[in-house]
Amino acid sequence: MSDSPETLILNVDEAADGVRIDKFLSDTLTEYSRSFIQKIIKDELVLANDKHVKSNYKVAAGDVLNITIPECKTPEIEPENIPLDIIYEDDDIIVVNKPKGMVVHPAAGHYSGTLVNALMYHCKDNLSGINGVSRPGIVHRIDMNTTGVLVTCKNDFAHSRIAAQLAVHDITRKYNAIVWNPFSVESGTVDAPLARSRKDRKKVAIDQSGRRAVTHYRVLENFKQFAHVECQLETGRTHQIRVHMSSIGHPLLGDDVYGSGKSPYNITGQALHARVLGFVHPRTGKYMEFEAPLPDYFQKILNDLESNGR
Repeated sequence: MSDSPETLILNVDEAADGVRIDKFLSDTLTEYSRSFIQKIIKDELVLANDKHVKSNYKVAAGDVLNITIPECKTPEIEPENIPLDIIYEDDDIIVVNKPKGMVVHPAAGHYSGTLVNALMYHCKDNLSGINGVSRPGIVHRIDMNTTGVLVTCKNDFAHSRIAAQLAVHDITRKYNAIVWNPFSVESGTVDAPLARSRKDRKKVAIDQSGRRAVTHYRVLENFKQFAHVECQLETGRTHQIRVHMSSIGHPLLGDDVYGSGKSPYNITGQALHARVLGFVHPRTGKYMEFEAPLPDYFQKILNDLESNGR
């Protein structure tokens, strides 16, 4: 959100004809929550064809919407004494094993309890600033409910060099996932471009006009209903593994966005773990590879699958 009032003008196309205005705006302006959208409508900061409307107004093709985003001060990000599972640390980088449920960096609705809050406490002022005040040290990210290894940077020198490796896909990233349905092949590749879904802006979808995305997978073990797979990223797009595996009929166990979310196990979110991360150290020039062991919940599910053969 901006620090000063901002005016936006949106034109409604035929695809959105008949959609409630609060849903249309929350799907289009994905950086804002639906409750925020409903509040600015209630505060008469949204006009449809120069007229104030209510949240239940249904937009029509050709409508011109005028939205005023009020001034909003972003909360100051504070250091927090949150324990970190540190795999490796030196003067340039810190490699951590992120737990399930932890958001990587502050954003709307998550201004505390994030990895950034923990890093700010641990590293004091020794974090890169390239990604701005809300993302110090963060050069790449994984989803809140994805666990595993992540590298963060203590200075801009390290950040720029790690970012350059990410840009040309020179970083090794291997994930373990538990997916629905056994495979009939031992390995394969999904090469399908990804972009924001045109139907739901909070989701990512395969779209030929999107950015190239490539996931290589290898079946580690098949079960009756599930499979344990290793996914190696050639590219690193948002939700890449989750979308790609779902597209070939193997949605991730527990994924309530790209799968049904149903699970015979008590888990929160997708069963996905960033197990291996390898890159060239920004200062020494030597290749380094780090591994985060499978989290307890993941291993317990595997143990149950192996013993009960689900």
